[in-house]
Amino acid sequence: MTKISSPIIREATAADLPILLDFEQALIAYERPFAPNLRKGKISYYDLSAYIKATDIRVVVAEIAGQVVGSGYALIKENKAYKAPQFYVYLGFMYVVPEYRGQGINSQIMKDLIDWGKAQGYTEFQLDVYAENESALKAYAKAGLVPEILTMRIDNIPPENQ
Repeated sequence: MTKISSPIIREATAADLPILLDFEQALIAYERPFAPNLRKGKISYYDLSAYIKATDIRVVVAEIAGQVVGSGYALIKENKAYKAPQFYVYLGFMYVVPEYRGQGINSQIMKDLIDWGKAQGYTEFQLDVYAENESALKAYAKAGLVPEILTMRIDNIPPENQ
């Protein structure tokens, strides 16, 4: 683990796109063991280029000594018709370079994104995390998030008439 001073949390720019695309692939590789139903080969979760350009989405990076070491985004989503409030802030793309983990960088990224959402008048924040990703669950609980619903699935059931 690389010992750090406080990172600078700043809005991502188009110049950050190459490293953010690398982060996305590293995140997908990390999450593959939790999601055996992800397609094989190179996939993408996000349209990072569009997110960076959007005015209603905040993409941030954590930077230390000119090196980008973490990322995250916040975007506004409409809630399910039966839930209140009508809109909430969805947090995603939480990634910190492995050698910088465990030093509060993710917490600082989340604080920035939550502050952004609050400044726009939103009071609810949500994110998705794999149920078996214990380190992420602990980090998000530490930030004040609580589990709400767990999606369950079954796969590899053969058709009955074979």
